[in-house]
Amino acid sequence: MMDLCIKMALSDFYSEHPNHRTRLQLHTKDAESLLDTNFAVQKLLKHEEVHGILGPQGATEDKFVAELGGKVHVPVISFSARSSTISAAKNRYYVRTTPDDLYQAQALAAICQGFKWPEVVILYEDAEYVNHFLWHLNKAFQEVDVGIAHMSAITSEDIQIIKELKKLIAEKTRVFLVHMNLSLGSRLFLHARNAGMMSEEYAWIITEYLSNFLSSMDFVVHDSMDGVLGIRPYEQRSEKLNSFQKRWKMNMGSIGALNVYGLWVYDAVCSLAMAAEKIGPVNASSLYKNTSNVETGNTDLKVSAYGPRLLSELSVTKFRGLIGDIQFINGQLKPLVFEIFNVIGSGEKTLGFWTPEKGISRELSSTGKPTNTASTKILKNAIWPGDCVTQPKGWANPVTGKLRVGVPTMRGFKQFVNVIIDRATSRTNATGFSIDIFLATLQLLPFTIKYEFYYYNGSKKNSNWTYDDLLHEIPQTFDIVVGDITIWAPRANYVDFSLPYSEPGVTLVVKNKKPFDMWIFIKPLHWDLWIAIIIACILMGIVLRILEHRVPNTDENSIRPHRERLKMTYWSPIAVLAFPERNMVANTWSIFVLMFWLFMAFILMQSYTANLSAILTVDQLKFAFSDEYYVGYQEGSFMREFLKVRLNINESRLRSYSSVEEYHDAMSKGSKRGGIDAIFDEIPYMKIFLNKYDSQYKMVGPRYRTDGFGFAFPLGSPLTAYFSRAIVAVTQGPNMTFIEQTHFGPGYSSQDPLSSTISQQTSSLSFRDFGGLFIIVGSVTMFALICSETSLGRKVTARFSQMCFRFMPSEFPLTRNDGEEVHESVPETGAPYIEEAPSLSEEEICEPGQNNESATAEDQEGNIDNHQEGIS
Repeated sequence: MMDLCIKMALSDFYSEHPNHRTRLQLHTKDAESLLDTNFAVQKLLKHEEVHGILGPQGATEDKFVAELGGKVHVPVISFSARSSTISAAKNRYYVRTTPDDLYQAQALAAICQGFKWPEVVILYEDAEYVNHFLWHLNKAFQEVDVGIAHMSAITSEDIQIIKELKKLIAEKTRVFLVHMNLSLGSRLFLHARNAGMMSEEYAWIITEYLSNFLSSMDFVVHDSMDGVLGIRPYEQRSEKLNSFQKRWKMNMGSIGALNVYGLWVYDAVCSLAMAAEKIGPVNASSLYKNTSNVETGNTDLKVSAYGPRLLSELSVTKFRGLIGDIQFINGQLKPLVFEIFNVIGSGEKTLGFWTPEKGISRELSSTGKPTNTASTKILKNAIWPGDCVTQPKGWANPVTGKLRVGVPTMRGFKQFVNVIIDRATSRTNATGFSIDIFLATLQLLPFTIKYEFYYYNGSKKNSNWTYDDLLHEIPQTFDIVVGDITIWAPRANYVDFSLPYSEPGVTLVVKNKKPFDMWIFIKPLHWDLWIAIIIACILMGIVLRILEHRVPNTDENSIRPHRERLKMTYWSPIAVLAFPERNMVANTWSIFVLMFWLFMAFILMQSYTANLSAILTVDQLKFAFSDEYYVGYQEGSFMREFLKVRLNINESRLRSYSSVEEYHDAMSKGSKRGGIDAIFDEIPYMKIFLNKYDSQYKMVGPRYRTDGFGFAFPLGSPLTAYFSRAIVAVTQGPNMTFIEQTHFGPGYSSQDPLSSTISQQTSSLSFRDFGGLFIIVGSVTMFALICSETSLGRKVTARFSQMCFRFMPSEFPLTRNDGEEVHESVPETGAPYIEEAPSLSEEEICEPGQNNESATAEDQEGNIDNHQEGIS
């Protein structure tokens, strides 16, 4: 095929360009082994004096020929090497007219990622050329987080192939990537069909090493590959390609089939012809360097002067070839488009394409925006092995075909798991919160899972069984364990956990004792503050008495006599709180002092109320671990080890229970009567316990970190990631609250934070806490006394009042005893304004018809008061 394509390329090129001044002359040597290749290349360089070498077809041959070509400056053009270890930087005379296998590995990884297959088994030919491709493949799969479950080297022996396939059937992974030649790949698929591995739930992918030769397979082999996915370089249809294929069939008939390698060699020859024409005709004397042959290490070989020029022109050659646009970048063909196809019967169906720029796409479009997507949902529908239209999930249970779901049997807390055994069919059913979460996640998985419940009753084997015993039954008895299984670090050594679906944390529950104290109303304020308040009330009463004794009783409507009101001033600091009458005090300074006192009293009352509320509502029990306390935990849980190791509690002080009723009964008895003093358990259990006995118990102390409940799987199970993603969708979905309230009662929600514990260190308020308030009130009181009771203070106050209100006069009617109103401007001040009384005769003081002697002392006092009232 290669030989015919080379000849057709030369014929076609010069037929299209008859006026070209140059012609390529081919010299062919046959070589069947590595040694033959070495001799053939040296003969071509020495006897034929070639300036370019075309056609090494093996990795080992490439290395030798490339090294020799670099020494004699002769370009080596390979049209079949895909994963050469030869670096273009180290040997720039080595040119590959094929794209690097790096891009094929990236395309395969994108397909596996798009179908969400967690792991892949790689079946490869045990040959040297494969090693570099496997390195690219491993790196590409790591980048997209797809695991390689197993790598199996396949030899040409049928016995070894059958043995390897039987081994793979026992594994759970059902995705196989095949990288081998046509002969070995054909026998592999025939044996896989006979072993039942070309059926439902299996997925097969072939690389282009095999897919490029599908047209050369016979019908039986091709039919055994029904449902296989494959990738290969996309052959973009054109008139030139159609014409070439027609002429190929005319020349070859049914002897051989054309594939992409023939197209690559055709385009390689055309690119060489173009490069030679750009250089143009040269003289024979200028074909070699005049230097000695020291560079080659072989005195029989000459260093080419034409080779570097040919390489330079070849590296910048661009044209439209049979395979598409041809351009060389760093000594290799520019990455092409990969076609993703599906083998169906005797033909293939194109599902989509992959390019380095756009990733996976359904159709090719030059105007499309690069997306770098790995989603396979945009591909056309595929037919999978077994004529199945449902995408394989990538794994399977090797024994039963159903997921064996283990559930624990519980005496208490059946809200989480309640096992029901049908005696007629001996079939296990289960209900509960954990079961509903499991069933909800099944609906969100990208594939369908058949499952069957199996209960675990550890008490039949061991009366002291734990959940750890249940988890140790994975994977021998169960494929997954569903229930109130706590995600705990020591368990992660032998099982994998999904993400949690419940609240995390361990907490302490104690009795909610309420204090009984008939003197509790005194506790909000400390004794020094009580004494300070009493002293302040006495001193304030004395101050008010001093301020009020100078003020006469001039209010005719007063309900209390003047002397009685003076006595009340002693009680004004207290009485004003209950009897805020406007005439309790008359002196303006008294009102001023009393106003600040009321401000302080208001703050004291509010603080007293707040502190008393805190004392009455907080749980007074201050629980602390000691050797005298007994602690309860749930039977079978990890709390036993947790309390012993983490909290260093003596094992003799631990007692296990299995239900909320047993917890309550033990707490009611107390440790002195064979019960317990506290419960240590996980928050979901304690919420159920408190929901039933809310007023009697309370959570106290710090919470200890655990990760909540999750599903348990075998180590490395691909199901873990699927269920974790589904659990996130369920717990954050709208149905989570409904599931919780169905099993735990109305109002329950794991999203609500637990009520925070009020600090047990609430202390009484002391005098120091209100020292500033007393200083302010005391300062105001002393200031009022100085201004009211000292001559200097009265003078300064009067002068200050006149200065402040000089420009704000107001008319006050002054009435004399004769009834005449006198209007005079007086300052608006709180100090009493006193006008000098006119001198009066004894007759004017006494009533008409009475003399001074006959007037009683009481009448005289009343007349004097009336006079003072008239001039006030």
